[in-house]
Amino acid sequence: MRIGVIGAGAAGLSAAYDFTRAGHGVTVYESAPFVGGQASTIEVGGGRLERGYHHLFTNDTAILDLMAELGIDGSMRWIPSTVGIYTNGKVYPWSTPFDLLRFGALSLRDRIKLGMVAKRLQRMKDWRSLEGVSAAQWIRENAGSSIYEKVWEPLLRGKFGDRFENVGMPWFWSKIQTRFASRDRLGREKLGYPVNSFDEVFDTLVQRIRSKGGEVVLDTPVTRVLVENGTANGLRVKLPDGTETEERFDLILATVPSYVFPKLVDLPDAYLEKLTSVEYMGAVLLILEMTHPLTSIYWMNIADREVPFLGIIEQTNLMPAELYGGSNVLYLPNYLDRHDELYLMSADDLLDVYLPYLSRFNPSFDRSWITRVHHNRVSAAQPVIGTNYSQRIPEHPTPISNLFLANTTQIYPEDRGTNYSIRMGREVAAMMLKGT
Repeated sequence: MRIGVIGAGAAGLSAAYDFTRAGHGVTVYESAPFVGGQASTIEVGGGRLERGYHHLFTNDTAILDLMAELGIDGSMRWIPSTVGIYTNGKVYPWSTPFDLLRFGALSLRDRIKLGMVAKRLQRMKDWRSLEGVSAAQWIRENAGSSIYEKVWEPLLRGKFGDRFENVGMPWFWSKIQTRFASRDRLGREKLGYPVNSFDEVFDTLVQRIRSKGGEVVLDTPVTRVLVENGTANGLRVKLPDGTETEERFDLILATVPSYVFPKLVDLPDAYLEKLTSVEYMGAVLLILEMTHPLTSIYWMNIADREVPFLGIIEQTNLMPAELYGGSNVLYLPNYLDRHDELYLMSADDLLDVYLPYLSRFNPSFDRSWITRVHHNRVSAAQPVIGTNYSQRIPEHPTPISNLFLANTTQIYPEDRGTNYSIRMGREVAAMMLKGT
């Protein structure tokens, strides 16, 4: 068969890899000039760095198994994580249960209760009982208003903006499950990172696809899925020179966001409603190369909405600065509506907004520390998954015969991520091939 894949991110490339292994002809079309999607990389100091911060947890078995299959698992490094939380004008360590007991922003009683609630969620293996309630409501009712207002509300609001009250509790449950899975018996967390960056995974997938006769075509957006008598049979694509051409395929997999998919193909109202019922948060990130580290912490949660960014992720507090030409590298992320003023700002204007707040985390900070700034926008960074979502997930097989969809709104109850996109891509590939 000939199989067309729209999108060269984690899901598209992993599916294409399995199609070629099964002996089929595959062409992957990617509108960007690079592969990897949200885990794609840029050059920093001679090394590769993800456009958006990435790491792995010990239970991210889909990507770890794929790396082993590709023979590149030797590049994985597992590093003790350092986590902090900023609130009340102070940074508190947030890495171990002992840090929680020392978390002076809450009363001792609330610290104990917070730990007990987290442990309760860790032991809860059936998320279905949580589907009918929002994360905000469940936390208020089970942890209390003080814990909710001091810790979880500002973090939820930072992640989901004005939509934070709509997020279903299974999303929060999955985050707790993932974090606890990477902790040892003493509660210390280890995170994984491929020393050659996530680029190694995607480059190796591209090499394997091409070695089996498949194609990965960049700078070539798909403009239309061709349908005849209710069956998808081809793609119209726009070539780098601006001309359009049509290619015929027996099966088609789209990995585009839900709001993009209806622009490519006409869909029945019932399926279209499932697609349009999910909103996405956009993301904007500044990546700073600096002469000095800002803090000693890798992952800084900011539970203070006066600070205009969601967190501080210092890559070089997880991996050595030598990988990036000796620069200290940190991300300043924000999840925003795509029409938000901060989302639309230039890199220079956004940096001017952020800079006055960096000294809160290091009083010695000076703008002269910054040697280079990278700016990245992601239009479909985080789907807002509401309550009772299992009843509204768009099916992978679309109502159009031979046309399938795999995107982050179909990852549930886990949160979207590279590991789960790879798992989904391979599962949908198996589903498509089984149907033939």
